[in-house]
Amino acid sequence: MKDNLAVLKRLMRYIAPHKGYVALAAVSAVMSVAATLAAPVFIGDAIDHIIEKGLVEFDTVAVFMILLGVTIAVGAIFQWTLSLATNKLAFIAVNEMRKELFGHISRLPLSYIDSHPHGDLITRMGNDIEQISNGILQGFSQLLTGAFTIVGTLGIMFAIHWAVALVVVVITPLSFFVATFIAKHSNSMFRKQSNAQGKLGGYSEEMLEGQRIVAAFGYEDEAQKKFEEIDSVLYKYGVKSQFYSSLSNPCTRFVNNLVYAAVGIVGALIAVLEGSMSPGVLSTFLIYANQYTKPFNEITGVITELQTAVACARRVFTVLDEPEESSDDLLPEIGECLGTVEFDNVSFGYSPDRILLQNINVRADKGKRIAIVGPTGCGKTTMINLIMRYYDVTSGEIRVSGKPVKEVKRDSLREQFGMVLQDTWLFEGTVRDNIAYGRRDATEEEIVAAAKSANADGFISKLADGYDTVITESGGNLSQGQRQLLCIARIMLTRPPMLILDEATSNIDTRTEMKIQRAFAEMMKGRTSFIIAHRLSTIRDADLILVMRDGNIVEQGTHDSLLAAGGFYSELYESQFRKV
Repeated sequence: MKDNLAVLKRLMRYIAPHKGYVALAAVSAVMSVAATLAAPVFIGDAIDHIIEKGLVEFDTVAVFMILLGVTIAVGAIFQWTLSLATNKLAFIAVNEMRKELFGHISRLPLSYIDSHPHGDLITRMGNDIEQISNGILQGFSQLLTGAFTIVGTLGIMFAIHWAVALVVVVITPLSFFVATFIAKHSNSMFRKQSNAQGKLGGYSEEMLEGQRIVAAFGYEDEAQKKFEEIDSVLYKYGVKSQFYSSLSNPCTRFVNNLVYAAVGIVGALIAVLEGSMSPGVLSTFLIYANQYTKPFNEITGVITELQTAVACARRVFTVLDEPEESSDDLLPEIGECLGTVEFDNVSFGYSPDRILLQNINVRADKGKRIAIVGPTGCGKTTMINLIMRYYDVTSGEIRVSGKPVKEVKRDSLREQFGMVLQDTWLFEGTVRDNIAYGRRDATEEEIVAAAKSANADGFISKLADGYDTVITESGGNLSQGQRQLLCIARIMLTRPPMLILDEATSNIDTRTEMKIQRAFAEMMKGRTSFIIAHRLSTIRDADLILVMRDGNIVEQGTHDSLLAAGGFYSELYESQFRKV
């Protein structure tokens, strides 16, 4: 319970700054409730002026009916302004929350993104925040009007007749008992339901992204089975949460009917025995008794939305509470790029109990081409991640242009490198926008020149709209090779001081690869370059080849010297070119 209150209190922080809408909602709630409370008085007075058949004071009754109509109209207007204010508050709150969440995720360490399902994060940003919005919309207005209605009706009922009002107060705790019982059992179910939704979203995103692999291996049935397993868990908790929440309305209505019946019986007895309550006053009292219990109905009626909103908010806040990358605002820019990269006794592990790289010592001088080779999982890409400071070293130090990477701004460090990876990334937009991603101010001539350098201009020109062709999500309307060419063109345009090529031509046909290699050779002139390659024929001209095995650099030298040494590199090379 305390945890839920803490979550709600934190949610209110997004609403509190917008005092104007809060004030409008509060005033509208008070006026709406006041109009609602005034209506029974006019109804009761009208009834008391209908004395008997043939003896009705029509003029007086007409006045009360007019007042009743005005009251209802005023109540409707303020109910509209209340909805307007609460809707605005809800949309402002979730808009700020969604922007905060997206910004926070973009500043989280890469280790967090790598270790959490992307579909689950997407679910938190989309579905969970939408549920929070629904909860605020339902709950905020109901709580405001409910609280004012309960206080107002109690005050009026005690003013009319304290004994009958006391009957209402005595029975009221039953509503609290019912609501507490239901909330206690439904809260845990909604939390588990929300977690199951996240898992289902994560698995769905994973399967959709890898649909070709799923089909290629005939994994459809197994994928369907696993999806149904996760979905069955969601179904189980969804049914239980809805069952408990569905109890709230009928249970509270039962209590409300008890209150109504008790008021009617006690009020009738008092009217008969004491004569202190007229039929009109008793009718008014019954209406107030019904209005008094109505907020309990409404509040318990939205308990499903509130419980879901709290559960979803907890998931969102869990991400927001994750520590961001350490701030580097006070650190200096890297300044002039000297083109040198040094690994000084560097060790690193993705987890403390498993060190992957051990005591790495390397120096790359300006303009040199450094190739990194070795079997899968030996730590080649990890070295690149450390240079770019996507991860921080466990021990030792990496220096770029003579400066420790931990002592300069990350953005200024990463601006020194151009990366072309094996995995392509394109966003939904035109071909032109994708090429100019790193240089938004690039001219048309520069974009076309970069595409030509990457041998991409040929296929771009054949597209329906050329450089204005819109690329669908992740480049789905292009081949893998075409996507890679656009990524290469993107780097050709930025022309950074240093290059990182991680299997950059692995998805390019041999003929195009030869052209790309020549373009890379031209681009690498005077630039320090790190080249990760499995095809050893592509790195023969490297100035230094680092041969890695099990997180260690076991050999280093030129292509010819390593072959002459007859070591591990020689074995790798011969395994690729050995005739079967």
